[in-house]
Amino acid sequence: MLEVVNPANETVITRLETDQKQAVSQKFAAAKVAQSVWRATPYAERVRVVERFRKLLAEGSEESSRILTSEVGKPLAQARNEVNGTLARIDFFLSETSARLRDQVVQHDAAAGMTERISQEPLGVIANISAWNYPYFVGSNVFIPALLTGNAVLYKPSEFATLTGRHIEKLWHDAGLPSGLFQCLVGGGEVGGWLLDQPVDGVFFTGSYATGKKIMEKVAGRMVRVQLELGGKDPVYIRPDVNVKVAAESTADGAFYNAGQSCCAVERIYVHQDVYDQFVEHFVAFTRTLKSGNPTEEGVYFGPLARKAQLSVLEEQVRDAVKKGAKLLLGGERQAGKGAYFPATVLTNVDHTMAVMREESFGPVIGIQKVRDDAEALQLMNDTEYGLTAGVYTRDAATATLLMNQLNAGSVYWNCCDRVSPRLPWSGRGHSGIGSTLSVLGVDAFLKPKAWHLRLPS
Repeated sequence: MLEVVNPANETVITRLETDQKQAVSQKFAAAKVAQSVWRATPYAERVRVVERFRKLLAEGSEESSRILTSEVGKPLAQARNEVNGTLARIDFFLSETSARLRDQVVQHDAAAGMTERISQEPLGVIANISAWNYPYFVGSNVFIPALLTGNAVLYKPSEFATLTGRHIEKLWHDAGLPSGLFQCLVGGGEVGGWLLDQPVDGVFFTGSYATGKKIMEKVAGRMVRVQLELGGKDPVYIRPDVNVKVAAESTADGAFYNAGQSCCAVERIYVHQDVYDQFVEHFVAFTRTLKSGNPTEEGVYFGPLARKAQLSVLEEQVRDAVKKGAKLLLGGERQAGKGAYFPATVLTNVDHTMAVMREESFGPVIGIQKVRDDAEALQLMNDTEYGLTAGVYTRDAATATLLMNQLNAGSVYWNCCDRVSPRLPWSGRGHSGIGSTLSVLGVDAFLKPKAWHLRLPS
């Protein structure tokens, strides 16, 4: 049995029976049969089903948001933002997928009687192993384009977001999606392993580098499509020409939104020495205004961490930094009482000998380091095994462009951070993963091309 626990008060919400090995095999078999019919279903009908799913999600957004808050501790306002923001992602895929499915004639030589054409076919059955921090966002990045392009999806939500996964499955059922095409698997890592034992045609995972590495090693020999959306140690550089107060408040929100439990959360800040003290002052002042408490209460910004075990990771990073000379300005240890609460934590006088500046925190902990100039900032920002996002705050567009061109990251930001758009690809480098979701590339990810060489009979 899987216990679903509310991280805000540590009460058991419910207990669910987990899928066993045989059940996973049966679900795969059902998906395989269903996909063979779905791929032949007219695209217009697939669109109608997705449109009904979108309508149901919009109409029931409050229910979806409250389920999400109950099991992951995300403040209700932020849960609503995620659910409602998913609607825009669905709209993007509905508007862009049709064009990616069209056959393309790339050469027609009438004299030789030869035509060359490219068509697109679905991969087949997709293993979608999703994450708990943004289950609607990262899940829909996969299952919406996958279904639109004719695939079936076996959806394995994180055990920390199982109720949301089952709720998504119900929405698809109510939307009229044929049986077998979207199935939710219940359980932890063992169930995910059984899913990967199936002869799936694509694996799409969102989570930690450690787990992503294991998945890659497990399926590498099968030569199937694998995409890994992993973590980051995302840096931001503050140049001396900025509006310091605006930059401080923007990056504080980038560091602490969803209690820092975002793959693209700001995890390292480098500030030019000329504005360092002023920046830290504004950063701390703004952070003090962010309310912590019961995530179901309006106005709460900080809820609990979804995983209680992460509290110890954060505390160890703080201890390591302080031991090596960092100054602790705010927070630093878990809050007493029920719930996995960790306060906003700000460290200064940090450097790259400290774990907090090198290892993913995935919580409300930030190190702010002073730098002499652009060159030092760039060197430190690229001093990482991760490469998800990186940002530069400056009024100088030319300098920003120069720096962003040299940053080894899949997404770069100018005067913003912690931002995702359905129109732009979401991709990592190094330990941040491989492949792309979102944008038209995130549609192509679920297709395989076929080359047609067509010669008229002589």
